This record gives sequence, structure tokens and C-alpha cells, in this order.
Amino acid sequence: MSKTDLVNYMAEAMDCSKAEAARALDAFVAGVTEGLKKEGKVTLTGFATFTAKEKEAKTGRNPRTGEAVKIPARVAVAVKAGSKLKDALN
Repeated sequence: MSKTDLVNYMAEAMDCSKAEAARALDAFVAGVTEGLKKEGKVTLTGFATFTAKEKEAKTGRNPRTGEAVKIPARVAVAVKAGSKLKDALN
């Protein structure tokens, strides 16, 4: 499902315009992003938990040449599905 498809679904489900649904989706994404920046974790009980995890710098290998490549430190996001989401999919 693309962002456009999701906005269309939300607009229909909320009985509002696509512009309002797009603003709501953008606000949700901004809220999750801000929560991860400030607290490192966002929990939506039953749906999912988003967690920011710091990854240390490491040395990798270029698979074509075998040459060593430095991979810089970064912050990655892990998403763990909640019980209601898991149940809905199975």
C-alpha cells in the first residue's frame, strides 16, 4: 500500500477530505519521529512499538571486490508488531 492508497483509505474511513487525511498521516509520522528523537521509543499498545537503536561503526566488505569498507555509526529504527496486529494478520 502506498502513501496515496493509505490517505485514500483514511479519508474514506474518517469521512473527511483527502487533504485532511494527508495532514493527519503527516502529523502521525512527525509525532513518531519526534518521539523517537526525544525518548527513543514510541509504543502504540496492540499495534506496534518503534525503538531507536544506536549502531556502532564497523568494517564491512564490498562483495564485488572484497575490499574493506568503513560503515559509520548510525541510528536505526526497529519495529515490533503488537499482539492485535499479529492476530489480525494470522
